Amino acid sequence: MKELVCIVCPKGCRLKVDEENDYAVTGNACPRGAVYGHGEIKNPTRVLTSTVKITGGLYRRCPVKTDAVVPKGKLMEVMQLLNAVELKSPVKIGQVVIEKVAGTDANVVVTKDL
Repeated sequence: MKELVCIVCPKGCRLKVDEENDYAVTGNACPRGAVYGHGEIKNPTRVLTSTVKITGGLYRRCPVKTDAVVPKGKLMEVMQLLNAVELKSPVKIGQVVIEKVAGTDANVVVTKDL
């Protein structure tokens, strides 16, 4: 049995996920908590936020994030790809930096106009 704190809402329900009973979730106050608990144990994912190099402007780093979740096991691969990126100013919010990063459906996008 794994124990988690749900992060879907500010309530922070203490979930218990029974891996031996088809990942049954208890302790959730809403159905979204059950979905979160099940997914977090079976296939954990994250939205990745980071920065990349940028030239030609006031700043040396540009904030970026994935526009969808990425499997947790691919986060280091995505970070390595981001280390090789160098943007040229100007950039706009939502501008795609890397499409379908690391073979996922997520794009890396700019999060600030620079």
